[in-house]
Amino acid sequence: MSIANHPLRLKTALMTYPHTRALKSGELTNPAIELAFEDVEPIHRAFAPMARKQAFDVSELAIVTYLQAKAYGKPVVLLPAVVAARFQQKCIIYNARHGRLRVGDLEGKRIGVRAYSQTTGMWVRAILAQTYGVPIDRIEWVTFEGAHLDEYREPSFVRRAQPGESLLPMLRAGELDAAILGNDLPDEEGLVPLIEDAAAADRAWYGIHAYVPVNHVVVVTKALAEQHPEAVRAVYDLLLRGKQSVAHERDAGAPDPLLFGIDALRGPLEETLAFCESQQLLPRKLSVDEIFADCLDILGDAAR
Repeated sequence: MSIANHPLRLKTALMTYPHTRALKSGELTNPAIELAFEDVEPIHRAFAPMARKQAFDVSELAIVTYLQAKAYGKPVVLLPAVVAARFQQKCIIYNARHGRLRVGDLEGKRIGVRAYSQTTGMWVRAILAQTYGVPIDRIEWVTFEGAHLDEYREPSFVRRAQPGESLLPMLRAGELDAAILGNDLPDEEGLVPLIEDAAAADRAWYGIHAYVPVNHVVVVTKALAEQHPEAVRAVYDLLLRGKQSVAHERDAGAPDPLLFGIDALRGPLEETLAFCESQQLLPRKLSVDEIFADCLDILGDAAR
């Protein structure tokens, strides 16, 4: 798999987290591969190039982007490795300066989100629909970007903001009734979570579902998987060792957000697929078995 006994160099896009820092610093290595990290900030800028053109050998990818890529037949292979997950109920906010807004008031309202296919948006809509009974197709979803997959077409109840319009200024001005944001949630007076005591609501959600909503996974190109399966096994091994290196930092009994292995991910992915289908995010039905078939032969028992 290597040339003249040199490690195979893999172009890699991966955000720096506690569990990936040792990989990026070179503290954790595998003699079979060299991870050549690209500087992509914010990491979501790597997603469209990876999904459309397989711009990296190894890349972090939002779960919805991966599922769309799989459904559209893109040559990417999922590794059963979660690198980013979080509870989502704090991620929908509104401008309290324009009056009180409650979950039950959302029908007919305008909610902004960076893209309809954004994974955080998918999770918030899933929670609104399943937990709170909000009819998400009776909301006007205002987006500012398209999907990472060119083929995707948004539902009829989604409209694109006008050129030059921005999410937060529209929320401040009352042109949006609410907005969904992820890592870029603002710390600004008046912009407050729509769901009261979101932390308690998330604990209740976890009590039912028993996993932390998955945001980002890791994929490799199909070419790498076919030509160098040993390299894919080495990548998965490094990701797992990275997680294990910080396991002591997680509070005992706290939910594990970094799920690894097919068995751990089967239930969460089955629900994620159902949520995506109900929100018209996928062009065809996918099954968990179809998703994992790509990596199972390569990883073998390690994938479990």
